[in-house]
Amino acid sequence: MISIVVTIITLLLVIRFISKISPLHSIIRCYRSFEDQCHAHLFYKVPQHNENFQQNQIYLKVSTYLNSLPSLEDSDFTNLFTGSESNDILLHIDTNQTINDKFLGAKVSWKNEGSEINGRRTFVLKLRRNDKRRILRPYMQHILSVADDIEQRNRDIRLYMNVDSGDNGRWRSVPFTHPATFDTVVMDGDLKNKVKSDLELFLKSKQYYHRLGRVWKRSYLLYGPSGTGKSSFVAAMARFLCYDVYDIDMGNVRDDSDLKMLLLQTTPRSMVVVEDLDRFLMERSRGVISLPGLLNFMDGIISCCGEERVMVFTMKGKDQVDEAIFRPGRIDVHVQFPLCDFSAFKSLASTCLGVKEHKLFSQVEEIFQSGACLSPAQISEIMVSNRSSPNRALKSVITALQTIGAQGLSETRPVRSVDEAADSRSLFCRESVHTVREFGKLYGLLRMGSRRKESLDLGPIDKELGSRHEK
Repeated sequence: MISIVVTIITLLLVIRFISKISPLHSIIRCYRSFEDQCHAHLFYKVPQHNENFQQNQIYLKVSTYLNSLPSLEDSDFTNLFTGSESNDILLHIDTNQTINDKFLGAKVSWKNEGSEINGRRTFVLKLRRNDKRRILRPYMQHILSVADDIEQRNRDIRLYMNVDSGDNGRWRSVPFTHPATFDTVVMDGDLKNKVKSDLELFLKSKQYYHRLGRVWKRSYLLYGPSGTGKSSFVAAMARFLCYDVYDIDMGNVRDDSDLKMLLLQTTPRSMVVVEDLDRFLMERSRGVISLPGLLNFMDGIISCCGEERVMVFTMKGKDQVDEAIFRPGRIDVHVQFPLCDFSAFKSLASTCLGVKEHKLFSQVEEIFQSGACLSPAQISEIMVSNRSSPNRALKSVITALQTIGAQGLSETRPVRSVDEAADSRSLFCRESVHTVREFGKLYGLLRMGSRRKESLDLGPIDKELGSRHEK
């Protein structure tokens, strides 16, 4: 088998060598040289620096674009570098390397020319004279657009917070390091894909919004009980869009004018987040911010000062909130976050415990079908605390569900189904809200029980560490 593989590789190398020195290859090279001498092609230089030794921004854009081309992998040689992650491998164009590209059916090529004397580098674009008027400007605009998108995806995201101070420019920022992504968020898969598709369509809709005479922005309402993953979903949206996050603390907003000023100081390509909006509206009796001021913040004239912006509002429930908040244009997409069901439970078990199937799953499913429920955060915490023993973790979840089922079912609200077709602008998941009490007390009992079981299974070294911990 090994001899066959060696023979095939040797044959391929021989064929490639013959093709390089074959008469046909020589004829092709002569023809290309003849074309160049007859000025059938045009050449455009993009130097790295100008005459004042200042960095040429177009050179940086072209470099970003060329290093993203799939044809870079097909070159005879290129440079390999590690990325920000240890397992990332990045390809970079080398000096005097030629990269081929296609645009609107025309073939073009780029060469990275470098001078050994002064170290200056220049990208040289080669295209056919007949294609110049048709593709040159659109092609360069395409390069700039792709490079901007790549830089946007790769840049560091920052979290901005409004501080309670008496001067303007009140935003303070820190690096946004929340690790949540759409892959790690536990929610209905179809709903997750709908939100992702909606965000992708929004990113591509600048001309469409302008043709309609609308501001290029999108607003989302995330609602559901505490612990259902709303904040993690906000982080996942920011990661997906590569947008900076402006988290507005309404407690630090002085009045309507202050709220407008905060919005004016945000940047395009940003996500403006207002959490617990329902709680703020219920506390609005103190009169700091008026309802008209909040509505103008959501879709008034002031909201058009800055485009490509996503606004996200979170709340626990919509029942006690003024219907004017939900008018189309103020809220474009509604996403509900229900308490944990069996499907979400299986996702949590796979993520937290690495368990895709287990003999206890059938028992858990029966308990869910009886109406007992916990939030994803509560179930996740039980699993994380008992991650060393998946069997114990699942039994602890069953105990918690059974206790809540016995104590809390009388306090649950009936399930209210929502017809998605009733509002094509909105995305809804199934609504099932339960009031959960005394979970903290129950969780403490479960932790005590798990510690006692761990003390029975400790090895010689673990026993000593366990006794030290208890002391």
